[in-house]
Amino acid sequence: MNAHASGRLLVEARDRYLPVHKDDILAALARRAFADSAGAAKFRRLCEMLAAIYHYEYFEMLERLRSDYYYFNPQVAAHATADPAVLERCYSDLLRSLDRVLKVANFTELAHAEIGDAHDRRAVLRVAVNAKLGDFREVRFYRRGHHKEVLEAAEWFGWRRRKIEIDVYDDVVLLAAMRPKAEIGSKRDLRRLERRKIPPGSVLLKCFRNIAGGDLKALFPNARVVMSNADKLVLGVPALASGIPILVNLYTTITVLFLVLGFYLGLNASIEDKDMKTALAALSALVALGGFIVTQWVRYQRQSLKYQIELTDNIYYRNINNNAGIFDYVIGAAEEQQVKEAFLAYHFLHEAASPPRAAELDRRIEDWLRATFGLDVDFDVGDALDKLERLGLLKRDGERLIAAPFDEAFDTLRRVWGGLFPAA
Repeated sequence: MNAHASGRLLVEARDRYLPVHKDDILAALARRAFADSAGAAKFRRLCEMLAAIYHYEYFEMLERLRSDYYYFNPQVAAHATADPAVLERCYSDLLRSLDRVLKVANFTELAHAEIGDAHDRRAVLRVAVNAKLGDFREVRFYRRGHHKEVLEAAEWFGWRRRKIEIDVYDDVVLLAAMRPKAEIGSKRDLRRLERRKIPPGSVLLKCFRNIAGGDLKALFPNARVVMSNADKLVLGVPALASGIPILVNLYTTITVLFLVLGFYLGLNASIEDKDMKTALAALSALVALGGFIVTQWVRYQRQSLKYQIELTDNIYYRNINNNAGIFDYVIGAAEEQQVKEAFLAYHFLHEAASPPRAAELDRRIEDWLRATFGLDVDFDVGDALDKLERLGLLKRDGERLIAAPFDEAFDTLRRVWGGLFPAA
């Protein structure tokens, strides 16, 4: 069955995201298996060593992201100069590194088709939003975690209200790469970017919290509100009702107005008094038409401003980080997800009565997370085992998995830590 068929977003699969704080998982694991304080203290010390190793490794990745982003940072890009080949290499490295970090942090990339489909069923943001993809070299959305919220939606111009359940993403990261200056042929587009202080060729990074699936399109940097069909009717019907009588009156008197103008310009020898009265009526109709046009324009601008404020309010308070500042957030998120997965895998292997298989270990961890924290997650046991095996904390006996004892694990991690700082 198509995931969109029921009006839901593509969030039916369970997330791998672990939204529980690292210290809470560590404390719960220590209480679960260690009756004596000495055993719990050893486990905590082992986890601290694991966390320190991962912290060092991710610090290197943070520095690499910052270096790759230098030429594309909106605060720097206008002044930075580099060979086109260097820029292209850095751009590719930036996309590859950021994609890797976000996926390690259990973010999932969204397809553009999903974003457009979700927007058609928007619920939180009532206005229609338009965003031109042609303004960008590349746009990517990543989301992590989701939950459901119930809100009231207004219908029939506010006369009726009903409660609806919507899917909300816990975290959303947006990458929007602007086209280089050489690819922007319109001077108008260049001026527009200059007004918004966005250098051509820069890469905009934004992180948001608690975004309804139907509002993803509103996160585009060039998003603008557009009038819905209902708005067009509300503004258009009264405009027609008021404007048609003015136009009819003007049509019947406009020729006389031209005669009077011809007299004052010396083109006609004389005019009659009745023509002068008719000309005055035509002039009044023109003034009324001008006032009517101004009034309708003000109404349109007022409605557009109202919707733009709604769009801004809906997004502004959900934006938690931008551009280079996003790297500390995503690196910290990736690091925490990694260590939590390693803690869980090592603990359940260490305390197992007999060496389990991967599927059995996966089930035990998922059952414990559900019972302890109420989480229904798809634990990535394969990735967790790879981490332990890479650090030398896991042995395999066929399909059976065996965790290194505490003392052996301490010695192994000390060697790993020493290898990070080889003697000069």
